[in-house]
Amino acid sequence: MKTYVILGGGGSFGIHTAFYLLRHADPRKVVGIGRNPLRPEPFSLGIEREPGYEYHAYHVTYEQDLLLELLDRIRPEVIVNYAAQGEGAVSWKNSWRFFETNSMGLARLCEALAKRDWLERFIQIGTSEMYGSVEHAATEDEPIKPTSPYAASKVAFDMHLVSVHRYLKFPMNIIRPSNAYCPGQLLHRVIPKAIVCGLTGQRLPLQGGGRAEKSYIHARDLARAIHLVAEKAPLGTIYNAGPAKPTSIRRVVELCADALGMPFESLCEMAPERLGQDSRYWLDCSAIKRDIGWEPEIGWAEGLAEMVDWGRRYLEQLRTWPTDYTMRG
Repeated sequence: MKTYVILGGGGSFGIHTAFYLLRHADPRKVVGIGRNPLRPEPFSLGIEREPGYEYHAYHVTYEQDLLLELLDRIRPEVIVNYAAQGEGAVSWKNSWRFFETNSMGLARLCEALAKRDWLERFIQIGTSEMYGSVEHAATEDEPIKPTSPYAASKVAFDMHLVSVHRYLKFPMNIIRPSNAYCPGQLLHRVIPKAIVCGLTGQRLPLQGGGRAEKSYIHARDLARAIHLVAEKAPLGTIYNAGPAKPTSIRRVVELCADALGMPFESLCEMAPERLGQDSRYWLDCSAIKRDIGWEPEIGWAEGLAEMVDWGRRYLEQLRTWPTDYTMRG
């Protein structure tokens, strides 16, 4: 039995990972750590009521001394890191904040963790955005072409982890997932925003007509990849994790409309393209399938049905929740 810590554990992906590990990993316990107290139940999904789970609010950059004191008490064998200053579209302003957390803060943390004998594995959740726009499925050794300060800051920490593993034997793995979605996701993301717009009679602004193509997986599939990497992957390996083919944003919104039982034209309206939008994210995930047997299992129909059920269950709270991204320290 192992203790798992999930940094960035207050976010929707961290919460779904906690649920998955509690149900499938036979853990000693699962500890979520995030910069804020847990959000209301539409976003926390009641994770705090799960036996074997606990949550603490510490900022990975600004409260690292307190975070390390907590980790020394918990002594987790596995740390999964989602913690990041996210959202590439807004990273052109105050770009230094992205490097402060995604590069410098995490490098400081791992330098401290390298001195702890209780740590067996640190799993970094990277991003497919570091490959930039591609014409073919990108493998893990694809040349790095970040097209936003956010992606560049994530690249910097990935490269740091590669070096400290190679020369100092820091026990790490990196997973570079495609875009994930799930119940509980904040409403500035296209899928939950589309669902809530459809349920409240609003129009979703479809940036650039939805021509950009991205790859999507359900957060539960990502959680399963994390569990398999924690149990089976050789230390030091980097894995892409995503579907076989990308999907245009327009098609994603069409699928959301289908799940809602409404016409596509009633759900959205055209909007200008956002700055720095890459035209296609597409991952070659043959390595993770070959090494540890992972591939996505949750299709669009199942995943979007869950999203609609979530939206209907919590509609009164969701209809007044902000739909824009808020920059925080």
